[in-house]
Amino acid sequence: MMLSTSNIDLSDSHVMAIVNVTPDSFYVGSRVTSVSDIEHRVERVIVEGATIVDIGGYSSRPNACEVSTEEEWRRVHRGLEAVARVDGAVAVSVDSFRSEVIRRAVEEFGDVIVNDISAGEQDEDMLAVVAKYKLPYIAMHMRGTPATMQSLTEYDKGVVHGVVEYFRRRVEDIVKAGVERDKIVLDPGFGFAKSMEQNYELLRDLDALRALGYPLLIGLSRKSMIYKPLGITPEESLPGSLALAWEALRGGNAILRVHDVRETLQILKLSNIYRSDRG
Repeated sequence: MMLSTSNIDLSDSHVMAIVNVTPDSFYVGSRVTSVSDIEHRVERVIVEGATIVDIGGYSSRPNACEVSTEEEWRRVHRGLEAVARVDGAVAVSVDSFRSEVIRRAVEEFGDVIVNDISAGEQDEDMLAVVAKYKLPYIAMHMRGTPATMQSLTEYDKGVVHGVVEYFRRRVEDIVKAGVERDKIVLDPGFGFAKSMEQNYELLRDLDALRALGYPLLIGLSRKSMIYKPLGITPEESLPGSLALAWEALRGGNAILRVHDVRETLQILKLSNIYRSDRG
C-alpha cells in the first residue's frame, strides 16, 4: 500500500507519534530497532489515536553519534515498511534533514511529510526534493548542528524575536525554492540552541510565532526542560510533558509531537472542549 498525505489538514491539531528506529535516542521508551518491535510500536500508536506517525533514523539529541545516509535509510525503510503493513492510510512524516532519504521514501512508499530539523540548511538539495514531490514540509529552528547547538544560545534581541525573524526570512527562501506556502509548518525547536529559560520564554509567547500565519509543530515531550529542573529522569516526566502540551494548545491548534499518544490525546480532547466553551 502506498502512503499518502492527501487526507490530513495540518492546520488542525494532531498527535504525532514518535517512532525512533535508533539505538541512542534520549528517551529509552521511544527506541525500537527490531522489525517486530517497530511494528508493535506503530500498531500501538495508531490504535491509541495518533494521526501522524513520525519515523526517524538519526537521533538529533546533543552529541548524538554520526549516522551514514545508507544506515539512516535502512532504519527509516524499516519504519515505513511497518507503517505500510499496519495501516497505510495513516499520515507519515520522515524525520530527516537528508534529501536522499526523503527521495527514496517517496519513490518507494508514496507521499510523506518531511520533518526537517535544519529547515533545509543542512542539505542544499532538500527543498528541491520537497518542491518536486509537492510534499508537506515542517521547518524547525536550530542553530549549528546537534553537536554544536548548545553553545549557540545567544540571541541579541531575545529568543522569541530571534526565532520569529529567522522564520520570517527562512520561509521566503523555502517558498522561492518551490515549496508550496500552504504546506509549510513551523517548529520552534524546543531544546535546540535554547537554554532551559529560553525554552519557557518561547513557550509563553507562541502567539508571536502563530502571528506568522503557519501551523505549528510543538515538540516538548519528555525533554530536558521538563526533567532537569524537577530532578527526575525522562522516564518520570510524563506529567510535566502533559502540562506543557496543555500550555502549547492554549493559544490555538498545534501538532503535538509526542512519545505518549493515548495520554496526550486526552489533553487534546479536553483542550478542544475548553477552547470551544470560551467561544
